Amino acid sequence: MGGDPGAPPPPAAQTRFSADGFWWWDGAQWRPAFSQDRLWHWNGQAWEPARPAAATRSGGVGAGAAIGITVAIFLGILVLVSVVVVVILYTMGNQITNVFSNVVAALGSPSP
Repeated sequence: MGGDPGAPPPPAAQTRFSADGFWWWDGAQWRPAFSQDRLWHWNGQAWEPARPAAATRSGGVGAGAAIGITVAIFLGILVLVSVVVVVILYTMGNQITNVFSNVVAALGSPSP
């Protein structure tokens, strides 16, 4: 019943992790793959120091890209509002001028 002493040991069972990487299956239940303080990570055989989140992501969007997208959206809205204001002033400029002249005339007239 003994195995061949010269034979290599059987391969270790592959640890199964959840899709998000935060849990691992021990054969009976899901266990956390990170310590409560998030400083240690279970690699399947032992605990090892956890890598920063940016190092574990592949192809993720960083803070610089988020700032760039925010600035681009702000500038886009600014251009849109500017175009709308120009169109309104171009099409209704004379009416707006008449309203302001009426207000100025009303304010300049003596009160009864």
